[in-house]
Amino acid sequence: MPAPTIEIVEGDLFDQDVDVIVNAWNRNIIPWWLLLPQGVSGAIKRRGGTVPFKEVRKHGWIPLGGAVLTSAGKLPFKGIIHVAGINMLWRASERSIRDSVKNAVTLAHEKGFKSIALPLIGAGSGGFNQEQAKALMLDELSKMDVAMVVKVVVFKAAKS
Repeated sequence: MPAPTIEIVEGDLFDQDVDVIVNAWNRNIIPWWLLLPQGVSGAIKRRGGTVPFKEVRKHGWIPLGGAVLTSAGKLPFKGIIHVAGINMLWRASERSIRDSVKNAVTLAHEKGFKSIALPLIGAGSGGFNQEQAKALMLDELSKMDVAMVVKVVVFKAAKS
């Protein structure tokens, strides 16, 4: 049974040498252009452009914890996996974090990607404690049966 190689990295999500990165997004109910993206989403918009957000809009509503793949825009990755890590009240929960991790890594594996970098899902706008979010993510990853490199990036705020 293969298991992911898990690395905990302190740094910038955008500096990781991986195939895809994860963007902790919302449920995709409010149009992206009405939002003022913060954290990872804001950095993606500033550094990668609006193309990934225009693509994610085409997926419609995303179930809580769900994951969808878009291009990376101007970023040097093969794609961005957007996860619905927060509920309608903009809060993360244990279930939304666990499902987001599981669904993002599963989608990356299904698409043939060999490596993925995840920010601390729910620990920004979602209001979840960083250490608790990291512990939940690592626990969920430890249960997965995929051969891939998974980087959990502790400081999710990226350089602009």
